[in-house]
Amino acid sequence: MSAATVKKTIDMAIQSGDRRLGLIFFGGEPLLCRGLIEEAVEYSSEKARASGRERFFYKITTNGLLLDDAFLQYARKNDIFIALSIDGIEKAHDAHRRDKGGGPTHSMAVAAAERLLRIFPYSPALMTVNPDTVKHYAESAEYLYSLGFRYLVCSLNFAAEWDGPALRELKRQYKRLASFYYAHTLAEDKFYMSPFDVKISSHIHNRTYCHERCELGQRQLSVAPDGGIYPCVQFAGDAEYRIGDVYGGLDETARQALYTRNETEKPGCDACSIQKRCNHYCACLNKQATGSIDAVSSVLCAHERIILPIADRVAARLYKKRSPMFIQKHYNDLYPLVSLAEDRAAGRPEGSEPEGG
Repeated sequence: MSAATVKKTIDMAIQSGDRRLGLIFFGGEPLLCRGLIEEAVEYSSEKARASGRERFFYKITTNGLLLDDAFLQYARKNDIFIALSIDGIEKAHDAHRRDKGGGPTHSMAVAAAERLLRIFPYSPALMTVNPDTVKHYAESAEYLYSLGFRYLVCSLNFAAEWDGPALRELKRQYKRLASFYYAHTLAEDKFYMSPFDVKISSHIHNRTYCHERCELGQRQLSVAPDGGIYPCVQFAGDAEYRIGDVYGGLDETARQALYTRNETEKPGCDACSIQKRCNHYCACLNKQATGSIDAVSSVLCAHERIILPIADRVAARLYKKRSPMFIQKHYNDLYPLVSLAEDRAAGRPEGSEPEGG
């Protein structure tokens, strides 16, 4: 992406009139364009001051290979929230995260994690689980916790080929993770782990995760290197989902039509017993898995049917125990504010929050 496109993106954001604005740097590997990131931060800060608006918040997702001390100090100075993509133990991580020459990257990712957590102790680990690594799921999550991560965002690669044996293993791993979640919650440890916290919270508050987050272009937009605007990074480059560009502006008609299209109930979902609790409205997951926002992946259906009863059982056990941490996290509306204050005191930048689900 050129500097001119970055500046047009920021100008468009300022012109939207929203008081609270943010920039998320995503890739590929965004730190390959470190100079452009710094230029974007400087330009957006100047524009925010000049317009009398609140400052921008910033987030970046990185694999950590270029995350050095200099950038961490820059991030601290400018309140840039950093999420690290790391898949857990060595076998799981190196199965899919190789360097340009095909070599392993686990040791470099762990070194990056140690540097990151020293400065930002509440940065999240973003873990992707594949069919060939699912047997390491629970061990990997526990390993990341042992490294010091307290925000664990664990997601499946829904575009992969998940067969019966892999899904049965997934169920075993979730049961093991439920024991981990239960024990650490009872011990009053403060942590966040998706998808358990997502499923428990969405049920208690009667809302789906996707509706709470990006809402397909309603709360967050993605800009491609050529300046094209899309409802999510998952759609960048696909002309069917282009809803404008930073030079000509946002096509509100196309934006709303896409949102309305996605809100239409998917075939076969209307009579489902878990319809209101599953993530089948997530256009990003549907696009990733099926190539369209109009169809729901069979893998997503299987995943939701696996995770929901396991999450419900562990939640019921913790509620019955009247676990103070569980009650605070899921029933106290002020908990996010209290938690944020605690995290900021510990070094977590304002405006940051865990991503994924």
